[in-house]
Amino acid sequence: MDTGKLVVLGSINADHILNINQFPQPGETVIGKQYTVAFGGKGANQAVAAGRAGADISFIACVGEDDIGERVRQQLASDNIDTSPVEAIAETTTGVALIFVNAEGENVIAIHAGANNAVTPDYLNRYQQKIVDASALLMQLESPLETVIAAAKLAKQHDTQVILNPAPACELPDELLSLVDMITPNETEAERLTGIQVNNNEDAQRAAKALHDKGIETVIITLGSKGVWLSQQGEGKQVSGFRVKAVDTIAAGDTFNGALVTALLEGTAMDQAVRFAHAAAAIAVTRPGAQPSVPWRNEIDDFLARQES
Repeated sequence: MDTGKLVVLGSINADHILNINQFPQPGETVIGKQYTVAFGGKGANQAVAAGRAGADISFIACVGEDDIGERVRQQLASDNIDTSPVEAIAETTTGVALIFVNAEGENVIAIHAGANNAVTPDYLNRYQQKIVDASALLMQLESPLETVIAAAKLAKQHDTQVILNPAPACELPDELLSLVDMITPNETEAERLTGIQVNNNEDAQRAAKALHDKGIETVIITLGSKGVWLSQQGEGKQVSGFRVKAVDTIAAGDTFNGALVTALLEGTAMDQAVRFAHAAAAIAVTRPGAQPSVPWRNEIDDFLARQES
């Protein structure tokens, strides 16, 4: 991939985050601390990760006709993102995520799509030139599936590389998988797509092979603190991440995806691009929140320089 344009198509949410010691049982009320509202949504998180890492990026998304939607658009613009394809949709609210974070830094999340449902194939058509002109298209699954498929088809017709982060986990039609050049599931998502439980490297390679068999050239299964399983044309290996003290893991995977595609668009070799993405994600988990935790390019470069010294 030449240093080229990136388009992210995806979701925008306002994240309402509450820290609690342990997750409540049904019927139980627990006392939380540190309530914050931060900007999130997988699409926006990945767009911000790419923008801050230095990508030439446009973002196709929708916000509600509300105060928080306007604030999100201003924030995205300040993260070096072309927000011209981010419209405010009349009489809708910006997407919302309600997030509990426990003492271990794990999270449980419930989402209301809101304006994200307005990212329809018709909406995509208005901004199709962005995808036609791009080198890569990065998507997730918080937008309507028919739009994700339509965007992937459009990208395929114009030699734009299709990268899919298949989150949140769900089964996907082969029609979509056959259009994907690179897929980045975690263990849960890989199991939903292949039926193969990923508990070790052998499982990861079996799951990767099942995805290769559907026509996907590059499979990157993220393994949390263990790094990733990288499989290209059937050849797989583990690429370890960096050890850091995690505060919360919100947006770690999103940061990885945005940084990875940015590095690849700069012509970085895959192994080094994965290392760059690992560094970005490692920084993100040491900070609270989704987009507030996403590092800038100089922070990633400094982190990697410290690893080398």
